Amino acid sequence: MIGLSPVTIGLLVVILAASALMSGLSGFGFSAIGALCLILLPPQLGVPLLMTLSAANQLMSLRQLKADMKPISEWWPSGPAPYLLGGLVGVPVGLAVLKSLPTASLMAVFGGFLVLYAAYSLLKPRAAHAQVTDSWVASSLVGVAGGVIGGFTAFPGAPVVVWSGLRHLPKRESRAIVQPYIFGLQVLAIALLALQRPETFGRTYWWLVAITIPVVLPCTLLGVRLYRQLSDVNFRRLTFILLGVSGLGLLIKAAGSSVALAHAIHLARL
Repeated sequence: MIGLSPVTIGLLVVILAASALMSGLSGFGFSAIGALCLILLPPQLGVPLLMTLSAANQLMSLRQLKADMKPISEWWPSGPAPYLLGGLVGVPVGLAVLKSLPTASLMAVFGGFLVLYAAYSLLKPRAAHAQVTDSWVASSLVGVAGGVIGGFTAFPGAPVVVWSGLRHLPKRESRAIVQPYIFGLQVLAIALLALQRPETFGRTYWWLVAITIPVVLPCTLLGVRLYRQLSDVNFRRLTFILLGVSGLGLLIKAAGSSVALAHAIHLARL
């Protein structure tokens, strides 16, 4: 009915279930693990699917952890508001980068950075902590970086997670910033994509959403329950591991983009 084999659908469900579990556990990383879906789906279908499921995942987590979230009156200047403000500026820039610059190279560089940073932090967690300036200006600039990177990679949360790690925030405060930020930027990206390319949200997309949502949401709840049992130290370790996974996901995407570009050039020469 949707042009995909039962095996492909089964693999997608497994990948997205793992994505939801880890994102519920850590507060981010859904698209990092979910990037494996791009091996099975074309980017024009896989990316909006990941954005939609990531937004649903974040909304479910936020509802479960609303007691841990700051009230909106406290979002400025030490909450997620400065990050969101920067992200609103950064997303259009990231989409422009996607259209005009060698995206595969950018993803490879940023992915490699995340892998190295995560490995260094896991080996020397104390050395990974740095004294950084805590101001709304700095937070907004980090938000801009996340918006730009999210615009061409679909992983907007990585810079904010790195920044939270450098500030050595406890898990509750970190999630209170990272999750609203990711949710807000994913909704913005979906809205922009719907305006620019409405044909993206076709029949196959909606069938895949209907098939995967019943799996993603329960796995998100399970991840949130496991999160409540984590200490701050173990939460930071898990964060570094998922940052490394995010980097690997970007490297996989970069490799896939390079192969697709080489294939397109080869066909153009024929």
